[in-house]
Amino acid sequence: MRSLNLHLKALIGVLVILGLLITAYQIFVIGIPITEDETDDLWNIDAKVEFQASPNNPVKAQIFVPPLTQDYVSLNESFVSRNYGVSINRADGNRRVTWSARRADGNQVLYYRLVLTKRYSGEQPKPKGPIFRDSLPVEGPEKIAAEALLAPIRQHSADVETFISETIKRVNNTADDNVKLLLGGDTSTANKAKAIELLLSIAHVPMERLHTIRLIADVQQSPELWLRSFNGEKWLYFNPETGEQGLPSDRLIWWFGDEPLISVEGGRRAQVSFNLNSSEINAIHLAKLTDESTEAGFLEYSLYGLPLQTQQTFQIMIMIPIGVLVILILRNLIGLQTLGTFTPVLIALAFRETGLEWGIGLFTVITALGLSLRSYLEHLKLQMLPRLSVVLTFVVVTIAAISLLSHKLGFDSGLSVALFPMVILTMSIERLSITWEERGAAHAMKAAIGTLFAASLAHLLMKVPELVYFVFTFPAVLMILVGFMLAMGRYRGYRLTELFRFKAFLKD
Repeated sequence: MRSLNLHLKALIGVLVILGLLITAYQIFVIGIPITEDETDDLWNIDAKVEFQASPNNPVKAQIFVPPLTQDYVSLNESFVSRNYGVSINRADGNRRVTWSARRADGNQVLYYRLVLTKRYSGEQPKPKGPIFRDSLPVEGPEKIAAEALLAPIRQHSADVETFISETIKRVNNTADDNVKLLLGGDTSTANKAKAIELLLSIAHVPMERLHTIRLIADVQQSPELWLRSFNGEKWLYFNPETGEQGLPSDRLIWWFGDEPLISVEGGRRAQVSFNLNSSEINAIHLAKLTDESTEAGFLEYSLYGLPLQTQQTFQIMIMIPIGVLVILILRNLIGLQTLGTFTPVLIALAFRETGLEWGIGLFTVITALGLSLRSYLEHLKLQMLPRLSVVLTFVVVTIAAISLLSHKLGFDSGLSVALFPMVILTMSIERLSITWEERGAAHAMKAAIGTLFAASLAHLLMKVPELVYFVFTFPAVLMILVGFMLAMGRYRGYRLTELFRFKAFLKD
């Protein structure tokens, strides 16, 4: 007996711990929202391209667009242009859109539109990058100034990250004569990046330029220059003005390298303006969209990966254990009398079609009529199988009659009675009749009322949208439910109704 108790406790513990761990992993690691009302940001970006086309000349306009190999995923991408052909090319980690036309004249306006969101799931590929580079050619005073700057940088740095940060800080000290010489009077961010690259190249540290857009709504902005370097394990991002390390979460990388954002052949005065706005979208719906866009999504191995029609069926099926748990508590802890355990749950499922009020009324009417017929058939001394067959046929005819009558009266709710589980009704009538004969009318009425009450309570709980969402999204919680049911299986204590029943003894 002791080993049996130990085995049961171990089984309960394993089920509960597994259920908790799997659910916690889904919530805290994968990031699945706990409630269906949670939303995520959806960004809409418009890049407006304008230029003056030369009369009667072929036109080719090229613009870099986001590579989207980072923490963002595209949900929609479109190119709005008139009388232009569009193509996309990939090179050196960049994507470049090319608009081309045989003839164009006057002011030209083209649009690149992108809808994106944070990448919801899926592991990113292991980053790769250069860890060594050759020195840039430098001689004369520039070489002397560079060596003078590098000496203290080496003394105040311990690794690639601190070396780059210290270099950026030194170059931004424009009061230093060596810095003035390297910058040549041009203190723009782009020129500072050239000086930083020169110093890093002498130390054989690779550096790459990248241009970012800040994800902020309704603010005019231009691409912002950042720097990055690979340390052998990951990319390190730096602000060339401050030396700040780490790309902010609101930055979207638009393109890499030194080339300008836009280039136009057969046109002039080209410019690009950005317009951003954000909206919110249901988190699970967003996860579905991102799962379609990326091949490695958590939904692939969840119930959300099933066809939509199958999902709707499983949303009903997966709530059955919740209904069973309600019946278990009502019977084992409270002491409510019902017609078995599963009959109230199946009746609760039927209430989904009929509605609670109609369902209770129909159950009461059909059961009462069925009991009257069962009582009459009892006088004919029929065996159980023929008796059940007659009762089942009577239930079918009664359901058909109620459906026809409700249709004539204009009550559409009555039509759903055709989906009421006829076999369950038939067996309920039979069991109530036997209970009536063996234990009396009072006990049979208690069982019937208890069954209706339990079915109604289970129905109300199984219909709670938040609970349906949670159990469907985190099905591992059913393991916790099974653990609780196993624990209830060894309960031998008093039921609530027994405390009222033996109240007189407690007074004595």
